[in-house]
Amino acid sequence: MDPTRIIAIRHGETPWNADARIQGQRDVDLNDIGRWQAQRVVHALAEEPITAVYSSDLSRAQSTAKPLAETKGIPVIPHEGLRERSFGKFEGMTFDEIHQEWPDLAQRWRSRVPDWQPPEGGESLIELRARVTRTMEELARRHPGEQIVVVAHGGVLDTLYRVATGQEVNSPRTWDLPNGAINRLLWTEQGFTLVGWSDTQHLADATSDDASA
Repeated sequence: MDPTRIIAIRHGETPWNADARIQGQRDVDLNDIGRWQAQRVVHALAEEPITAVYSSDLSRAQSTAKPLAETKGIPVIPHEGLRERSFGKFEGMTFDEIHQEWPDLAQRWRSRVPDWQPPEGGESLIELRARVTRTMEELARRHPGEQIVVVAHGGVLDTLYRVATGQEVNSPRTWDLPNGAINRLLWTEQGFTLVGWSDTQHLADATSDDASA
């Protein structure tokens, strides 16, 4: 089977990103900066051949994916498997608030305990890794020899980076996950390979003031 090229994009900024508030699977849409970032992604990928655009079914990801898909004349295909990790009752809170109220749980989270689940329906890192790997393999298998775009979330992309580089779910993170960044991978029957990560040149060569002028 021919390899599938994957462009993986973290959604644009939201009001909760700006407030350092945990979104998880809450449906928070983009702010003005996030919408500008989505337009910059369109500019960066204008000359790229893209067969399909997949997105988490949450608004912030779909709003990031839609402008690009429209310029390519293709639909955004939502997939629940691309959702952010569920953080249970922590969603809507900042880490400082969580640490003040439940310091022991906050420490387990910060320590990246692989099988720990946030209370009230949260997802463990092991469960997240299984979901992301299964979903990404499913999508990649549909497009041998083609290039696709996947718009998802920080936790999803962090997991994908770990899978592609052979790192454990509890390894310390040494890579960036900026909103609106472009990341590139290759998938074959042998698995995922990292091609490029955290490209933000398209966000650095213009300003949001330019977009709103």
